[in-house]
Amino acid sequence: MKKKYWWIIFIYIVMQFSGYIGVPLLHELGVPKNQLFGMWGTFSFIAALVIILYMLIPEMRERHRNSKRVSKGSAILWSIIGIFMAYAAQIIASMIEMNLFGIQPGSENTKQLVEIVKNVKYFMIVTAIVGPILEEIIFRKIIFGSLHKRFNFFISALISSLIFAAVHADFTHLLIYTAMGFTFAFLYVKTQRLIVPIAAHVAMNTLVLIVQVLFADKIKEMEQQLETAQLIIGGLL
Repeated sequence: MKKKYWWIIFIYIVMQFSGYIGVPLLHELGVPKNQLFGMWGTFSFIAALVIILYMLIPEMRERHRNSKRVSKGSAILWSIIGIFMAYAAQIIASMIEMNLFGIQPGSENTKQLVEIVKNVKYFMIVTAIVGPILEEIIFRKIIFGSLHKRFNFFISALISSLIFAAVHADFTHLLIYTAMGFTFAFLYVKTQRLIVPIAAHVAMNTLVLIVQVLFADKIKEMEQQLETAQLIIGGLL
């Protein structure tokens, strides 16, 4: 692995743990408690992304030399296909978890992020866009890409996907995160364009936020109306 990549991974790790210093600092400055994690998370993620992208500028300039890259039109097509592939992988993994292991759906990591977004709306930029871009750079371009130079696709995708799952600290749904990692790794190899798994990842996260944040009250209202209708029908019968 390139020395620069190790520095990028180091920056990513520092960003992940920077809250231990940043959050207390914001608290001392008088920031409301329910906004601490969202405010610091937004600052730290965006700062890390800017630094990492700056470090990757030389590689971004040289990317046109890769003759294996698909065309822009194909990249757009694969981005769309990738969204459906990612959802299919998530659904299949979720069904396996429920039917074989009795694990109920619902990610604790996702719930925590949604709660932060509800308190700090602009944190949505991190969860929907900045976070996925960083994760694809770290886990697909750097970790998977470096492994794939030495091992076959399965081993490289498995190792990088398990690390990807572990970083989310939601070990109950390890299978789902691993399945997602495999999907994004496939898209990266198939197209040789990192923007493709980034687009699929961003689309997935954005849809989750739209459903669980923007339409959460409406969905809850619909569920209550459905429950009321069921009680009425049950009473009539």
